[in-house]
Amino acid sequence: MKHLLASILSIISMVAFAANYNGTIITDSLHNSAIYPGTMHEYKIYIPQEYDGTKPACLYLGLDGILYNAPAVMDTLIANKEMPITIGVFIQPGVITDNQGKVIRYNRSNEFDRTDGTFARFIETEILPAVKQHKTPNGLPILISDDRNDRAISGASSGGIASFNVAWFRPDLFSRVYTTCGTYVAMRGGNELPALVRKTVPQPIRFFIHDGSNDVWNPIFGHWYEYNLLMASALEFAGYDHATKWDDGNHSIKNGSRVFPEAMRFLWKDYPAPIKAGMSKNNMLTEILIPEETWSETTEAMPYIAGKTALYPDGTHFAKTEPNSDWLLNCTLGDNGAPINEQQFYWLHNPLHKYNEVIGMCFDTQGNLYVATAIGIQVCDHNGRVRAIFPYPTAQQADAFTFEGNYLYITSCGKVYKLKLNATAHTPGSTPIEVKSQGQG
Repeated sequence: MKHLLASILSIISMVAFAANYNGTIITDSLHNSAIYPGTMHEYKIYIPQEYDGTKPACLYLGLDGILYNAPAVMDTLIANKEMPITIGVFIQPGVITDNQGKVIRYNRSNEFDRTDGTFARFIETEILPAVKQHKTPNGLPILISDDRNDRAISGASSGGIASFNVAWFRPDLFSRVYTTCGTYVAMRGGNELPALVRKTVPQPIRFFIHDGSNDVWNPIFGHWYEYNLLMASALEFAGYDHATKWDDGNHSIKNGSRVFPEAMRFLWKDYPAPIKAGMSKNNMLTEILIPEETWSETTEAMPYIAGKTALYPDGTHFAKTEPNSDWLLNCTLGDNGAPINEQQFYWLHNPLHKYNEVIGMCFDTQGNLYVATAIGIQVCDHNGRVRAIFPYPTAQQADAFTFEGNYLYITSCGKVYKLKLNATAHTPGSTPIEVKSQGQG
């Protein structure tokens, strides 16, 4: 227990930084979060000496406070034009204290390790607005760019997976990510992230991942280094601009601090050129996704609203939802048209752990099933396996979905969006067609 506690503290305690930085540090705290009720979050703001308050600066968001000697390193990189003028915001995870100030609940794992967009929403709606209320000691406003291309985020261990998740679930907020000793293990679902990376349409994010071969913080949850290798392999497969650095270190920020300048140079290379999404090696995505096509807002009305059942194009069976489940049911149709042979068949990814969230479903003419869910539109093959995922174009999930002709349609926040595919919908009520089998593989 003492060993585990020491390992935790080696990660989450704020690392002392050199006194030779040239900028300014502002310290404050956020109390009574609306997203994490009752918590208090300490944060620090680093303003480089080059900042003059005339235009928004770039953002570096660091989790677990000031790690990696970041202010001093940023000073050097900014002075050498290896990164733009960047304001650093360093957040400690939330705690809840009693009336005497004693911590009665640590919120770090709940905030950092969970695989959804909650922490990103906290940063967007609570931390950054609080930061922007400050002024520098000489009275300058703190202006931070809202452009994702101007923003980097970083963390170690659970802060590493939190940094990944903020950009992954909200690529509109951050495009540059550095993680060291990232907790991509079976703690709160992080082990599923490499699979989602392989299946999801690539986003405009650049990653730098570091870990050491002796990083096994707690083998109950898995081998940290092995899971970081899996994440790096997934990023390579999915076409992301990424770099890795491996050594023989353990679960510590010692080597992560050594690598930090290199990681920042990589993340900010070629700035201000925007980071672009890569090309995935996922064969289903490459077959149905048209290069350069993205979601676009349209004034068109939804052609129709897809329901929570869908008939296979040849008319022999159909899919339907199963309440409180990650499964969809499949039923074949008997000679009299009655459903028979019902079984769980299509399995959906559900990292948000929200149930009864299927918005609608449609088949294409090849027999693939498109299912609108909380995380996006998941595409299942004939054998019920998700092989492609299309994220939604907004931070909000879809309210309604359909597939008509060559276009996916969704509504979100009162607006209609569409995406053109190299695939054709089999519209409900259409004449049944023969579908080539995909076999058992």
